[in-house]
Amino acid sequence: MVFPLVLLRLAKWLLYHVLVNSCYKAARKIKSHVFHLSHHESSKPLQKPSSSPSTVKFDLVACDIHGVILRSYNSFFPYFMLVAFEGGSIFRALLLLCSCPVLWILNYELKLKVMIFISFCGLRIKDMDMAARVVLPKFYMENLNLQAYEILASAGTRVFFSAVPRMMVEGFLKEYLNADDVIATELHTVGCYFTGLLSGKGLIVKHSALKDYFGDKKPDIGIVSSSVHDQVFISHCKEAYVVNNEECDPGSVMLLPREKYPKPVIFHDGRLAFFPTPSATLCMFIWLPIGVLLAIYRMLLGIFLCHKWTLALVIWSGIDLNVKDCSNPQRSEKGVLYVCTHRTLLDPVFLSLCLGKPLTAVTYSLSKVSEFISPIRTMRLTRDREKDRETMQKLLSEGDLVVCPEGTTCREPYLLRFSSLFAELADVVVPVAVNVHVSMFYGTTASGLKCLDPLFFFMNPRPSYHIEILGKVPEEHTCGGGECAYEVANYIQRQLGDALGFDCTNLTRKDKYMMLAGNEGVVQEKESGLKPKFPTTQTARNNGERDGERETSTV
Repeated sequence: MVFPLVLLRLAKWLLYHVLVNSCYKAARKIKSHVFHLSHHESSKPLQKPSSSPSTVKFDLVACDIHGVILRSYNSFFPYFMLVAFEGGSIFRALLLLCSCPVLWILNYELKLKVMIFISFCGLRIKDMDMAARVVLPKFYMENLNLQAYEILASAGTRVFFSAVPRMMVEGFLKEYLNADDVIATELHTVGCYFTGLLSGKGLIVKHSALKDYFGDKKPDIGIVSSSVHDQVFISHCKEAYVVNNEECDPGSVMLLPREKYPKPVIFHDGRLAFFPTPSATLCMFIWLPIGVLLAIYRMLLGIFLCHKWTLALVIWSGIDLNVKDCSNPQRSEKGVLYVCTHRTLLDPVFLSLCLGKPLTAVTYSLSKVSEFISPIRTMRLTRDREKDRETMQKLLSEGDLVVCPEGTTCREPYLLRFSSLFAELADVVVPVAVNVHVSMFYGTTASGLKCLDPLFFFMNPRPSYHIEILGKVPEEHTCGGGECAYEVANYIQRQLGDALGFDCTNLTRKDKYMMLAGNEGVVQEKESGLKPKFPTTQTARNNGERDGERETSTV
């Protein structure tokens, strides 16, 4: 009996998707074309509050998340894959990917329940909380529909409905979109673990939830997609605004540009650097065995070969290395101090390769494994100012030194606040603008295993490193020329920011780890008594001597 039922379900699916759905989309195109013609002929808009929605104010707005606020053609799957991979494990992610053939056959409710069960069964609540705070917001923000956001920006009260679990969306909606309330599916838990089952209320059906939530009172406007499923939702709103989220033409969806983000996404964590659609995730798993072998080969190149041959072999292995103005300054009595922007742990290694000479790198929280396999000399700092000063002065007397004054890596086009200690130590300071691009995996982490950072970076099919040596800092902009240490740090930060096209911020290493990992990093620091402020995209006016030692102005 099971086999005929499966065949019946498959035939039903084919009939719907091949015939009904295709005919429906064709009818939608014709309807859309006729609608646009009639819209031009008449001055009154149909189901739209205004041709310029951002200029109209609404007291109460209700909308769904997936398919309306976010691009519909991406479906739920990528966000559940992020939960499975980043919050769970690679095996959970593989299981979710293998369920795709079954998901294609199931109806909407069963499909969602299966994805929820695979992604959440046995998952710890704190792991899901981490993924919701530091992984999902970046992908949500990059998929925001501009039309829908303009309506939300003009609303006084915002109520969101979603069939996906509350844990996945509530944090983002309240932090970035100022949601007043979020109505979403609740999950069953046992202790500190999810069971993968739904609570007694089951899946949230948005039109029913909207009616129960508002009662006789209707929201001023409901933001809906062009799907037929939203027709019932529209009937419970005074007015409706239909956003363009057609699955057949994803290129027509206007995404919210970075400069219009309600809050800049500067800090985020997780290993996946791509949006994990089913096809993209399948490509990742196919590439994974090849990527591991390639990563081991690339790491061995740096460990066992001399600089002369390593650089050529590294490029031949698929790493795109772009070096600009690689000129060696004259070495002073103390040695040359290279000041780098910090993108991955490999910044000093690639700089040493490009210069063709050994460098010493100072670090704050490098793993023992990374120290062991490092092809260049590394030295740990303690965050004790006097001890670190003595250490760095000694290293400079022995040779050239590379420092990353940000103290930690940043993935986005922003520069963190520069520590000013380096400016007091050297006569020759050379800023180095470093930028990195990856397509599959991030080579940095705040809450994961740092020892795997080099492996994940080298697993990318074709990672790229951009290194631009800006030349020696003029004497009048150094401490020897009469400038204060923090003024030198500010000058170099702005110089590097301009070279890379990055914005400078007052954020520090402590701010990053407090947001992403809930701690201050490996090295314990004294509490400053001030809560970290959210990112500013304006140039930092003051750089502290160290974290918490002096007040800074954050705009």
